[in-house]
Amino acid sequence: MAAVDQVIRLRLHSDVVLIRQVAEYIIGAGGKRLRPALVLLVADAWGYGSTGETRHHELAAVVEFIHTATLLHDDVVDESDLRRGRLTANATFGNAASVLVGDFLYSRAFQMMVGVDDMRVMRVLADATNVIAEGEVLQLLNVRNADATVEEYLRVIHFKTAMLFEAATRLGGILGGLDEAGQERMALFGRHLGTAFQLIDDVLDYSGDEGKTGKHLGDDLAEGKPTLPLIHVMRHGTPKQAAVVRRAIEEAGREDFAEVMLAIQETNALAATREFAQREAAAARAALAGLPPSVFADSLLQLCDFAVARNY
Repeated sequence: MAAVDQVIRLRLHSDVVLIRQVAEYIIGAGGKRLRPALVLLVADAWGYGSTGETRHHELAAVVEFIHTATLLHDDVVDESDLRRGRLTANATFGNAASVLVGDFLYSRAFQMMVGVDDMRVMRVLADATNVIAEGEVLQLLNVRNADATVEEYLRVIHFKTAMLFEAATRLGGILGGLDEAGQERMALFGRHLGTAFQLIDDVLDYSGDEGKTGKHLGDDLAEGKPTLPLIHVMRHGTPKQAAVVRRAIEEAGREDFAEVMLAIQETNALAATREFAQREAAAARAALAGLPPSVFADSLLQLCDFAVARNY
């Protein structure tokens, strides 16, 4: 990961000062670096590290750049002002700078993947970037939609979040020399892990410690996003509870936050969402069956636990 950070710093360089300032601001904020770590862990779990090659560092950085670009654009669309415990880039530098630097990171990522000179890699990342963009639009269409179904919600998080996890683990499989079936197993692992990860993000939006999550409680509600805890209340709560949640989603804001929280607690919506996440993590773990024993395999299995047990 230290080597990946070196690549990130090197590839962030631009003669345009504002690009360096904004990109370094959000990259420097830290974060879990989970997606690039997945590229390294899967590749090394299949023996890539023993080859002496370092393309996995470059591709891990590409994945992080794509993720960072989505964060820059997301915060503008969502009008967010807090991420990872500090002001968002758009709150600090303005919306225009955030959007344009996000575009720079996307284009730099594509320059880097072309440099790897592997059509399989380019196809995976190009397809993933396109699907992520579709997910952003799907989520926009679902804003203030109190009739969103579980299936619609899962499609959004598969496209918007799980797809980059899937791409990262598929890339690791490609570098590790796996055949198509093996690459698909690694992609399946990433898809289920990413879904579990997003489900817990949705739980933490109503239960997390703001000091640990680095963002405000109830942000999803304020933006009118019908996440799984809210959908659970709509499907399993009383008519009164469902009406409270419907109004909160359709009007978007924090005015009904206390009532919504009470409905979530009374219907055990967070526990139900956690159980869903645990099933996804179990499916991710099952996709790793047959992985040779190693510290890298152990780390991948531990990530399945981390995805659902984390509090940040």
